[in-house]
Amino acid sequence: MIGLAPPEHDPDTPQTLTTLPVGSPATVRRYVAGLIRRHRGEFAVLIAVNAAAVLASMAGPYLLGGVVEKLATGSRDVQLGRTLALFAVALVIQTVFVRMVRLRGAMLGERMLADLREDFLVRSVALPPGVLERAGTGDLLSRITTDIDRLSSAMREAVPQLSIGVVWVALLLGGLTVTAPPLALSVLIALPLLVIGCRWYFKRAPGAYRSEAAGYAAVSAVLTESVDAGRTVEAHRLGPRRIALSEQRIRAWTQWERYTLFLRSVLFPVVDLTHVVLLGAVLLLGGAFVIQGWVTPGELTTGALLSQMMIEPVGMILRWYDELQVAQVSIARLVGVREIEPESADDERAPDGRDVRADAVSFGYHADVDVLRDISLRIRPGSRLALVGPSGAGKSTLGRLLAGIYGPRTGTVTLGGAELSAMPAERVREQVALVNQEHHVFVGSLRDNLQLARTDAADAALWAALAAVDADGWARALDDGLDTEVGSGGHTLTPAQAQQIALARLVLADPHTLVLDEATSLLDPRAARHLERSLGRVLDGRTVVAIAHRLHTAHDADVIAVVEDGRITELGSHDELVTADGAYAALWRSWHG
Repeated sequence: MIGLAPPEHDPDTPQTLTTLPVGSPATVRRYVAGLIRRHRGEFAVLIAVNAAAVLASMAGPYLLGGVVEKLATGSRDVQLGRTLALFAVALVIQTVFVRMVRLRGAMLGERMLADLREDFLVRSVALPPGVLERAGTGDLLSRITTDIDRLSSAMREAVPQLSIGVVWVALLLGGLTVTAPPLALSVLIALPLLVIGCRWYFKRAPGAYRSEAAGYAAVSAVLTESVDAGRTVEAHRLGPRRIALSEQRIRAWTQWERYTLFLRSVLFPVVDLTHVVLLGAVLLLGGAFVIQGWVTPGELTTGALLSQMMIEPVGMILRWYDELQVAQVSIARLVGVREIEPESADDERAPDGRDVRADAVSFGYHADVDVLRDISLRIRPGSRLALVGPSGAGKSTLGRLLAGIYGPRTGTVTLGGAELSAMPAERVREQVALVNQEHHVFVGSLRDNLQLARTDAADAALWAALAAVDADGWARALDDGLDTEVGSGGHTLTPAQAQQIALARLVLADPHTLVLDEATSLLDPRAARHLERSLGRVLDGRTVVAIAHRLHTAHDADVIAVVEDGRITELGSHDELVTADGAYAALWRSWHG
């Protein structure tokens, strides 16, 4: 068939923008098979109820065929009243079972959708932290929102309806074959047209829908990034560039939308033509067979009605199978996280001590482009290390390596001699914690937000943690204290208060090594200095890696590492580096005046 060609991929194709993987067909099949096995009892009930409904619906054609057969043979005893009564009973039975089918199908779909959501959430939370750190915001949002929305219809209706349609067609074909075997040949006449059309469509549809979904994710990503960084875009006059990029992504997405619409515009007429061919073949062949005496007029009537009834389930199968093409892409994007290898637990040896070491470490977010190069560093237990340097030098990246968020491309980062990248995340988080500029207040009570760090923490421990970060004053002033609802729809917290909650979680988690990535950046300098002094009492005896642009943090540290262009260029105490009159001394003079 000749028609609209699929859009060409440009170098910035949306498919290349997805950080999290898309599940392979094998992964999707395994997951769907497991989901069906999980609900096999409900599937069996649904199929049984549907079979009863279909058998009841077939009573009408058989009753009418019987009446026609008696009239054709000249019999006057058609027992019309009895026939109408049986038809009414069959109609009532069909109505009851159809209602049960719809109810069972909706319940099954909702349970499967709930399982899918839960599986995705559980698997996503269990991913290595570095994977989620590098995942694009638009990609994550589109999977959690758009893909789930697209799957809602498929899981609630497509899967149950497809099962219903398959059972329906099978029973109708069986009924047609039993009633008048010669009429079953009419199906073979219409089948090639349907097979050719479907093969043409389904050869192109999966890839087209996958590109369409990736295109939407790219549009979502660029719009989200532009909105989140609105002030930066305005400050650097990047508006026209961001608008042009948004328009480019939207054009690519709409091209795939038009192509998938073209595919459907070819499939649906082919399906309608198949219905016409099927019914015409039954009538033409059936008329010839009646003349030859191979079938009776009653059998022809029943066969014609059964073939007419076949139009609805065949259309249902194709319609919902088409819906499943869209759903298959969404499922592949959701179960793609299952193809990410879980963090290995090869290094079962517990850390022997609290020394943190980086030996000849290089790391980059992209292949062959290192952000950090040949970093070697030792942090003694209980000491405080400050990482300073210009923006973009790699300070935060180094902090995440030392916190076990990322694994180095070359070299090793160890805690007590055990390699961090080979340890399960749970074990790492028990001993090393990261607090950065980003913070999040979850919807729930203030107590719930704090107990994320330690679920068994009593109220006294929660208040002590808040006091340690100078947050107990405003927290006690809340109407319901720890029971106050915060987050979206609850009590609105300032950015500074939200950051204090993050620091209070850190106190509750009680790790021996802390990485603070500008953890007080949202506070004004005076409040930040006061908080850091209060926090200093809590941090006493712990190993602390502090990343900050405010050099008073560096002044208080035992060791200062100056990071420039992905390398440590200076290492020493404040006095040593000021005396050396290098990059740190220049920074200190510009900061201190």
